[in-house]
Amino acid sequence: MKLVVLALFVAGAYGCGLPAVPPLASRVVGGVDVQPHSWPWQISLQYNREGEWRHTCGGTLISDQWVLTAAHCISNGREYRVAMGKHNLKDTEGGEVYMATADIIVHEKWNPLFIRNDIALIKLQSPVVLSDTVMAACLPTDGAILNHDEPCYVTGWGRLYTGGPIADILQQALLPVVDHATCSKSDWWGFQVKDTMVCAGGDGVMSGCNGDSGGPLNCQNSNGAWEVHGIVSFGSGLSCNLIKKPTVFTRVSAYMDWISANMVAY
Repeated sequence: MKLVVLALFVAGAYGCGLPAVPPLASRVVGGVDVQPHSWPWQISLQYNREGEWRHTCGGTLISDQWVLTAAHCISNGREYRVAMGKHNLKDTEGGEVYMATADIIVHEKWNPLFIRNDIALIKLQSPVVLSDTVMAACLPTDGAILNHDEPCYVTGWGRLYTGGPIADILQQALLPVVDHATCSKSDWWGFQVKDTMVCAGGDGVMSGCNGDSGGPLNCQNSNGAWEVHGIVSFGSGLSCNLIKKPTVFTRVSAYMDWISANMVAY
């Protein structure tokens, strides 16, 4: 809970989870273009390849100096930067901010073989000035569990379809939550899904895909603010939008103590 208070404090007059431009009510696979800056905590994690910055993952700004992403997005030896306030990755836009990283903290129990503890924190080189286009997300309370079929949105610049190109314009897709009892059934994800994860989607139409990794699962709370309950972790290797293989997210509410402790330590 300490972290939620911190995010609210840092966001100041902008609050957290209350964008100046409301998200559409309605690629991420099967997604639609978002209204510009309607998810102002969404970031693009980019790496330097021979002098050219390339999008590799999504992420969530959770305070004026910290970003939440997936552990599997981080590779040793790469130079990263964080792009904030972006809508179209190909265009130069007003309100965008690019920031180098001061530190990257990958969960000490990250297991790439079984995809466990797929979470990482990025400390920005300096605090970013929050605005209508760059805003901190709200985070859930410690241990919060989403209800089955709760409507949430995945957002990102990932592939528009399996094997296809990544999106230029930020995409959003409505992904209803699949509870753990369903997602862990043998014809769904079975034993691969743990209670530290959240499943959403699985209708065979809409899903996260490559390039969405590390990005947020946005769910609206009873006060109307958007909370980031998930970090895009994995999906089916056969097809991004395979039926009964929903997108699997690291459950943020299972790691609130870890997030808070590392932010305070650094």
